[in-house]
Amino acid sequence: MNAININQDKLHALVGMAVADMSASNGGVMISIGHKLGLYKAMAGAGPLTSAEVAQRAGCAERYVREWLNCNAAGGYVIYHAAEQKYELSPEQAMMLAEESSPVFIPNAWEVTASLWFDEAKTIAAIKTGKGVAWGDHHHRLYCGVAAFFRNGYQAHLVPEWLPALEGVVSKLEAGARVADVGCGHGHSAIIMAQAFPKSRFWGFDVHEGSIEAARENAKKAGVADRVTFSVAKAGDYPSQDYDLICFFDALHDMGHPDVALRHAAKSLAPDGTVMLVEPFANDKVEDNLNPIGRMYYAGSTALCCAHAISENGTHVLGAQAGEGRLSELARANGFTRFRRATATPFNLILELRR
Repeated sequence: MNAININQDKLHALVGMAVADMSASNGGVMISIGHKLGLYKAMAGAGPLTSAEVAQRAGCAERYVREWLNCNAAGGYVIYHAAEQKYELSPEQAMMLAEESSPVFIPNAWEVTASLWFDEAKTIAAIKTGKGVAWGDHHHRLYCGVAAFFRNGYQAHLVPEWLPALEGVVSKLEAGARVADVGCGHGHSAIIMAQAFPKSRFWGFDVHEGSIEAARENAKKAGVADRVTFSVAKAGDYPSQDYDLICFFDALHDMGHPDVALRHAAKSLAPDGTVMLVEPFANDKVEDNLNPIGRMYYAGSTALCCAHAISENGTHVLGAQAGEGRLSELARANGFTRFRRATATPFNLILELRR
Protein backbone atom coordinates (compact mmCIF):
# COMPACT_ATOMS: atom_id res chain seq x y z
CA MET A 1 0.00 0.00 0.00
CA ASN A 2 1.30 3.46 -0.89
CA ALA A 3 2.11 5.15 2.42
CA ILE A 4 1.39 8.55 0.90
CA ASN A 5 -2.34 7.67 0.90
CA ILE A 6 -2.40 6.87 4.60
CA ASN A 7 -3.96 9.43 6.92
CA GLN A 8 -1.75 9.08 10.00
CA ASP A 9 -4.33 10.55 12.38
CA LYS A 10 -6.97 8.07 11.23
CA LEU A 11 -4.45 5.22 11.42
CA HIS A 12 -3.42 6.12 14.96
CA ALA A 13 -7.07 6.39 15.99
CA LEU A 14 -7.76 2.91 14.60
CA VAL A 15 -4.72 1.43 16.35
CA GLY A 16 -5.81 3.10 19.58
CA MET A 17 -9.28 1.64 19.18
CA ALA A 18 -7.83 -1.85 18.64
CA VAL A 19 -5.60 -1.52 21.71
CA ALA A 20 -8.63 -0.46 23.75
CA ASP A 21 -10.51 -3.52 22.50
CA MET A 22 -7.62 -5.83 23.41
CA SER A 23 -7.42 -4.22 26.83
CA ALA A 24 -11.15 -4.70 27.33
CA SER A 25 -10.96 -8.33 26.18
CA ASN A 26 -8.17 -9.16 28.61
CA GLY A 27 -9.86 -7.18 31.35
CA GLY A 28 -13.04 -9.17 30.82
CA VAL A 29 -11.17 -12.37 31.59
CA MET A 30 -9.96 -10.78 34.82
CA ILE A 31 -13.54 -9.84 35.72
CA SER A 32 -14.69 -13.42 35.20
CA ILE A 33 -11.78 -14.73 37.29
CA GLY A 34 -12.46 -12.21 40.04
CA HIS A 35 -16.08 -13.33 40.21
CA LYS A 36 -15.21 -17.02 40.39
CA LEU A 37 -12.55 -16.47 43.07
CA GLY A 38 -14.84 -14.30 45.18
CA LEU A 39 -12.45 -11.35 45.02
CA TYR A 40 -15.15 -8.76 44.38
CA LYS A 41 -17.30 -10.14 47.17
CA ALA A 42 -14.30 -9.99 49.50
CA MET A 43 -13.98 -6.27 48.77
CA ALA A 44 -17.66 -5.31 48.77
CA GLY A 45 -18.49 -2.96 51.64
CA ALA A 46 -15.06 -3.38 53.23
CA GLY A 47 -13.62 0.03 52.39
CA PRO A 48 -9.97 0.49 51.34
CA LEU A 49 -7.91 -2.72 51.59
CA THR A 50 -4.32 -3.66 50.86
CA SER A 51 -3.70 -6.38 48.31
CA ALA A 52 -2.70 -8.67 51.18
CA GLU A 53 -6.00 -8.00 52.93
CA VAL A 54 -7.99 -8.71 49.77
CA ALA A 55 -6.05 -11.92 49.20
CA GLN A 56 -6.57 -13.05 52.80
CA ARG A 57 -10.30 -12.33 52.72
CA ALA A 58 -10.68 -14.30 49.46
CA GLY A 59 -8.27 -17.08 50.33
CA CYS A 60 -5.94 -16.36 47.41
CA ALA A 61 -2.23 -15.71 46.83
CA GLU A 62 -1.30 -12.05 47.36
CA ARG A 63 1.17 -11.65 44.51
CA TYR A 64 -1.42 -12.70 41.93
CA VAL A 65 -4.14 -10.65 43.62
CA ARG A 66 -1.98 -7.53 43.48
CA GLU A 67 -1.66 -7.75 39.70
CA TRP A 68 -5.36 -8.55 39.36
CA LEU A 69 -6.23 -5.49 41.43
CA ASN A 70 -3.98 -3.28 39.33
CA CYS A 71 -5.64 -4.56 36.15
CA ASN A 72 -9.06 -3.71 37.59
CA ALA A 73 -7.88 -0.31 38.74
CA ALA A 74 -6.48 0.43 35.28
CA GLY A 75 -9.87 -0.42 33.80
CA GLY A 76 -11.84 1.67 36.28
CA TYR A 77 -13.48 -1.31 37.99
CA VAL A 78 -11.63 -0.84 41.30
CA ILE A 79 -10.56 2.39 43.03
CA TYR A 80 -6.85 2.72 43.85
CA HIS A 81 -5.77 4.95 46.75
CA ALA A 82 -2.18 5.73 45.79
CA ALA A 83 -1.08 7.35 49.06
CA GLU A 84 -2.13 4.30 51.07
CA GLN A 85 -1.54 1.73 48.32
CA LYS A 86 -5.00 0.36 49.00
CA TYR A 87 -7.87 -0.73 46.81
CA GLU A 88 -11.59 -0.18 47.21
CA LEU A 89 -14.81 -1.34 45.57
CA SER A 90 -17.37 1.47 45.38
CA PRO A 91 -21.07 0.70 45.98
CA GLU A 92 -21.69 1.08 42.24
CA GLN A 93 -18.83 -1.24 41.36
CA ALA A 94 -20.05 -3.74 43.92
CA MET A 95 -23.55 -3.65 42.46
CA MET A 96 -22.16 -4.59 39.05
CA LEU A 97 -19.41 -7.01 40.12
CA ALA A 98 -20.27 -8.53 43.51
CA GLU A 99 -24.06 -8.62 43.91
CA GLU A 100 -25.23 -11.64 41.94
CA SER A 101 -28.90 -10.69 42.19
CA SER A 102 -28.32 -7.18 40.84
CA PRO A 103 -29.96 -6.32 37.50
CA VAL A 104 -26.59 -5.00 36.29
CA PHE A 105 -24.45 -7.93 37.50
CA ILE A 106 -22.11 -8.47 34.56
CA PRO A 107 -19.34 -11.09 35.17
CA ASN A 108 -21.33 -14.00 33.73
CA ALA A 109 -21.49 -12.28 30.34
CA TRP A 110 -17.87 -13.26 29.72
CA GLU A 111 -18.89 -16.92 29.76
CA VAL A 112 -20.52 -16.23 26.40
CA THR A 113 -17.35 -14.54 25.14
CA ALA A 114 -15.32 -17.55 26.26
CA SER A 115 -17.58 -19.85 24.30
CA LEU A 116 -17.07 -17.74 21.18
CA TRP A 117 -13.33 -18.29 21.45
CA PHE A 118 -13.68 -22.01 22.17
CA ASP A 119 -15.90 -22.37 19.09
CA GLU A 120 -13.81 -20.14 16.83
CA ALA A 121 -12.90 -23.03 14.51
CA LYS A 122 -16.58 -23.96 14.12
CA THR A 123 -17.51 -20.38 13.31
CA ILE A 124 -14.72 -20.09 10.74
CA ALA A 125 -15.85 -23.31 9.09
CA ALA A 126 -19.46 -22.16 9.08
CA ILE A 127 -18.61 -18.83 7.46
CA LYS A 128 -16.48 -20.51 4.78
CA THR A 129 -19.00 -23.24 3.93
CA GLY A 130 -22.30 -21.54 4.68
CA LYS A 131 -23.29 -24.43 6.94
CA GLY A 132 -24.84 -23.94 10.35
CA VAL A 133 -23.83 -24.68 13.93
CA ALA A 134 -26.64 -25.95 16.15
CA TRP A 135 -27.11 -24.41 19.59
CA GLY A 136 -26.31 -27.73 21.25
CA ASP A 137 -22.99 -28.01 19.40
CA HIS A 138 -21.42 -25.00 21.13
CA HIS A 139 -19.10 -25.04 24.12
CA HIS A 140 -20.89 -25.68 27.40
CA ARG A 141 -19.95 -22.27 28.80
CA LEU A 142 -22.37 -20.67 26.35
CA TYR A 143 -25.49 -22.09 27.99
CA CYS A 144 -24.60 -21.10 31.55
CA GLY A 145 -23.44 -17.67 30.40
CA VAL A 146 -26.56 -16.87 28.41
CA ALA A 147 -28.87 -18.13 31.16
CA ALA A 148 -27.12 -16.21 33.92
CA PHE A 149 -26.75 -13.03 31.87
CA PHE A 150 -30.42 -12.85 30.90
CA ARG A 151 -31.77 -14.09 34.26
CA ASN A 152 -31.01 -10.91 36.16
CA GLY A 153 -32.54 -8.71 33.49
CA TYR A 154 -35.68 -10.81 33.52
CA GLN A 155 -35.73 -10.73 37.32
CA ALA A 156 -35.54 -6.94 37.30
CA HIS A 157 -37.98 -6.18 34.48
CA LEU A 158 -40.30 -9.08 33.65
CA VAL A 159 -42.85 -8.94 36.49
CA PRO A 160 -42.73 -5.25 37.48
CA GLU A 161 -42.50 -3.75 33.97
CA TRP A 162 -42.89 -6.03 30.97
CA LEU A 163 -45.98 -8.02 31.92
CA PRO A 164 -47.90 -4.93 33.10
CA ALA A 165 -47.18 -3.34 29.72
CA LEU A 166 -49.27 -6.07 28.06
CA GLU A 167 -53.01 -5.51 27.82
CA GLY A 168 -54.94 -7.46 30.49
CA VAL A 169 -52.24 -10.11 31.03
CA VAL A 170 -51.42 -9.50 34.70
CA SER A 171 -55.04 -9.91 35.81
CA LYS A 172 -55.19 -13.26 34.01
CA LEU A 173 -51.96 -14.40 35.64
CA GLU A 174 -53.24 -13.39 39.06
CA ALA A 175 -56.48 -15.30 38.53
CA GLY A 176 -54.77 -18.38 37.11
CA ALA A 177 -53.51 -18.57 33.52
CA ARG A 178 -51.87 -21.10 31.25
CA VAL A 179 -48.47 -19.94 30.03
CA ALA A 180 -46.00 -21.40 27.54
CA ASP A 181 -42.34 -20.32 27.45
CA VAL A 182 -40.99 -21.32 24.03
CA GLY A 183 -37.23 -21.61 23.77
CA CYS A 184 -37.07 -21.53 27.56
CA GLY A 185 -33.38 -22.37 27.99
CA HIS A 186 -32.57 -22.92 31.67
CA GLY A 187 -36.10 -21.90 32.61
CA HIS A 188 -35.41 -18.73 34.56
CA SER A 189 -38.16 -16.68 32.89
CA ALA A 190 -40.86 -19.28 33.56
CA ILE A 191 -39.66 -19.73 37.13
CA ILE A 192 -39.73 -15.98 37.80
CA MET A 193 -43.32 -15.80 36.56
CA ALA A 194 -44.33 -18.88 38.54
CA GLN A 195 -42.97 -17.35 41.74
CA ALA A 196 -44.92 -14.15 41.11
CA PHE A 197 -48.20 -15.78 40.07
CA PRO A 198 -48.84 -18.92 42.15
CA LYS A 199 -52.31 -19.56 40.68
CA SER A 200 -50.98 -19.93 37.14
CA ARG A 201 -49.42 -22.96 35.41
CA PHE A 202 -46.35 -22.79 33.21
CA TRP A 203 -44.86 -24.99 30.51
CA GLY A 204 -41.36 -24.48 29.13
CA PHE A 205 -40.15 -25.93 25.84
CA ASP A 206 -36.69 -26.08 24.29
CA VAL A 207 -34.88 -28.22 21.73
CA HIS A 208 -31.72 -28.43 23.86
CA GLU A 209 -32.01 -31.37 26.25
CA GLY A 210 -29.21 -30.16 28.52
CA SER A 211 -30.99 -26.86 29.07
CA ILE A 212 -34.26 -28.62 29.88
CA GLU A 213 -32.47 -30.77 32.47
CA ALA A 214 -31.00 -27.61 34.02
CA ALA A 215 -34.44 -25.94 33.96
CA ARG A 216 -35.99 -28.83 35.87
CA GLU A 217 -33.32 -28.59 38.53
CA ASN A 218 -33.76 -24.83 38.74
CA ALA A 219 -37.51 -25.26 39.22
CA LYS A 220 -36.93 -27.70 42.07
CA LYS A 221 -34.51 -25.33 43.78
CA ALA A 222 -37.01 -22.48 43.40
CA GLY A 223 -39.83 -24.57 44.86
CA VAL A 224 -42.11 -24.27 41.81
CA ALA A 225 -41.67 -27.70 40.18
CA ASP A 226 -45.30 -28.47 40.95
CA ARG A 227 -46.45 -25.60 38.73
CA VAL A 228 -43.76 -25.49 36.04
CA THR A 229 -43.21 -28.31 33.57
CA PHE A 230 -40.22 -28.38 31.22
CA SER A 231 -40.10 -30.57 28.10
CA VAL A 232 -37.92 -31.06 25.06
CA ALA A 233 -39.94 -29.87 22.07
CA LYS A 234 -39.59 -27.78 18.94
CA ALA A 235 -41.21 -24.38 18.63
CA GLY A 236 -43.60 -25.76 16.03
CA ASP A 237 -44.85 -28.92 17.72
CA TYR A 238 -45.25 -28.43 21.47
CA PRO A 239 -48.73 -29.35 22.77
CA SER A 240 -51.47 -26.83 21.97
CA GLN A 241 -53.41 -26.09 25.16
CA ASP A 242 -55.25 -22.78 24.68
CA TYR A 243 -52.53 -20.81 26.41
CA ASP A 244 -53.45 -17.41 27.77
CA LEU A 245 -49.87 -16.26 27.25
CA ILE A 246 -47.08 -17.58 25.03
CA CYS A 247 -43.63 -16.11 25.55
CA PHE A 248 -40.53 -16.07 23.38
CA PHE A 249 -37.60 -14.72 25.41
CA ASP A 250 -34.69 -13.83 23.14
CA ALA A 251 -35.41 -16.97 21.16
CA LEU A 252 -37.49 -16.38 18.01
CA HIS A 253 -34.64 -14.82 16.03
CA ASP A 254 -32.52 -17.96 16.61
CA MET A 255 -35.06 -20.21 14.92
CA GLY A 256 -34.71 -21.34 11.34
CA HIS A 257 -38.48 -21.43 10.96
CA PRO A 258 -39.85 -18.52 13.01
CA ASP A 259 -42.85 -18.44 10.70
CA VAL A 260 -43.76 -21.97 11.76
CA ALA A 261 -43.21 -21.03 15.41
CA LEU A 262 -45.52 -18.03 15.12
CA ARG A 263 -48.23 -19.98 13.28
CA HIS A 264 -48.11 -22.67 15.94
CA ALA A 265 -48.31 -20.02 18.66
CA ALA A 266 -51.32 -18.40 16.99
CA LYS A 267 -53.01 -21.81 16.79
CA SER A 268 -52.13 -22.63 20.42
CA LEU A 269 -53.50 -19.44 21.99
CA ALA A 270 -56.77 -19.12 23.84
CA PRO A 271 -59.27 -16.91 21.92
CA ASP A 272 -58.14 -13.75 23.74
CA GLY A 273 -54.57 -14.90 24.34
CA THR A 274 -51.37 -12.91 23.96
CA VAL A 275 -47.89 -13.58 22.64
CA MET A 276 -45.08 -11.71 24.37
CA LEU A 277 -42.11 -11.52 22.04
CA VAL A 278 -38.91 -10.38 23.75
CA GLU A 279 -36.14 -9.71 21.26
CA PRO A 280 -32.74 -8.01 21.34
CA PHE A 281 -33.14 -4.28 20.93
CA ALA A 282 -32.58 -3.22 17.34
CA ASN A 283 -33.54 -0.37 15.08
CA ASP A 284 -34.72 -1.24 11.60
CA LYS A 285 -31.73 0.28 9.79
CA VAL A 286 -28.18 -1.02 10.09
CA GLU A 287 -26.77 2.49 10.42
CA ASP A 288 -28.90 3.01 13.53
CA ASN A 289 -27.43 -0.07 15.22
CA LEU A 290 -23.76 0.88 14.87
CA ASN A 291 -23.09 1.29 18.57
CA PRO A 292 -21.60 -0.86 21.38
CA ILE A 293 -24.82 -2.80 22.02
CA GLY A 294 -25.36 -3.38 18.32
CA ARG A 295 -21.75 -4.51 17.96
CA MET A 296 -22.22 -7.04 20.76
CA TYR A 297 -25.42 -8.36 19.23
CA TYR A 298 -24.02 -8.56 15.70
CA ALA A 299 -21.11 -10.63 17.04
CA GLY A 300 -23.50 -13.02 18.77
CA SER A 301 -25.63 -13.08 15.65
CA THR A 302 -22.66 -14.14 13.51
CA ALA A 303 -21.48 -16.98 15.72
CA LEU A 304 -24.69 -18.10 17.44
CA CYS A 305 -28.03 -16.85 16.15
CA CYS A 306 -27.59 -17.08 12.40
CA ALA A 307 -25.52 -20.24 12.84
CA HIS A 308 -28.35 -22.03 14.62
CA ALA A 309 -31.04 -20.89 12.20
CA ILE A 310 -28.94 -22.13 9.29
CA SER A 311 -28.35 -25.45 11.08
CA GLU A 312 -32.13 -25.95 11.00
CA ASN A 313 -32.11 -25.45 7.21
CA GLY A 314 -33.93 -22.27 7.99
CA THR A 315 -36.24 -20.50 5.61
CA HIS A 316 -35.47 -17.39 7.68
CA VAL A 317 -32.20 -16.28 9.24
CA LEU A 318 -33.32 -13.25 11.20
CA GLY A 319 -30.21 -12.66 13.27
CA ALA A 320 -30.08 -10.83 16.58
CA GLN A 321 -30.76 -7.43 15.01
CA ALA A 322 -33.93 -8.21 13.11
CA GLY A 323 -35.69 -5.04 14.20
CA GLU A 324 -39.32 -4.26 14.88
CA GLY A 325 -40.29 -3.80 11.22
CA ARG A 326 -39.22 -7.27 10.07
CA LEU A 327 -40.72 -8.90 13.14
CA SER A 328 -44.01 -7.12 12.55
CA GLU A 329 -44.17 -8.29 8.93
CA LEU A 330 -43.42 -11.86 10.03
CA ALA A 331 -46.08 -11.82 12.75
CA ARG A 332 -48.77 -10.36 10.47
CA ALA A 333 -48.00 -12.94 7.80
CA ASN A 334 -48.39 -15.83 10.25
CA GLY A 335 -51.65 -15.45 12.11
CA PHE A 336 -51.52 -12.17 14.02
CA THR A 337 -53.53 -9.06 13.25
CA ARG A 338 -52.26 -6.89 16.10
CA PHE A 339 -48.64 -6.07 16.78
CA ARG A 340 -47.27 -3.32 18.99
CA ARG A 341 -44.20 -2.38 21.00
CA ALA A 342 -45.30 -2.69 24.60
CA THR A 343 -42.08 -1.35 26.08
CA ALA A 344 -38.32 -1.47 25.59
CA THR A 345 -34.98 -1.37 27.38
CA PRO A 346 -31.54 -0.60 25.95
CA PHE A 347 -31.13 -4.36 25.49
CA ASN A 348 -34.61 -5.61 24.60
CA LEU A 349 -37.76 -4.95 22.62
CA ILE A 350 -40.92 -6.23 24.30
CA LEU A 351 -43.57 -6.80 21.65
CA GLU A 352 -47.25 -7.74 22.06
CA LEU A 353 -48.93 -9.95 19.45
CA ARG A 354 -52.61 -10.84 19.25
CA ARG A 355 -54.65 -12.75 16.68
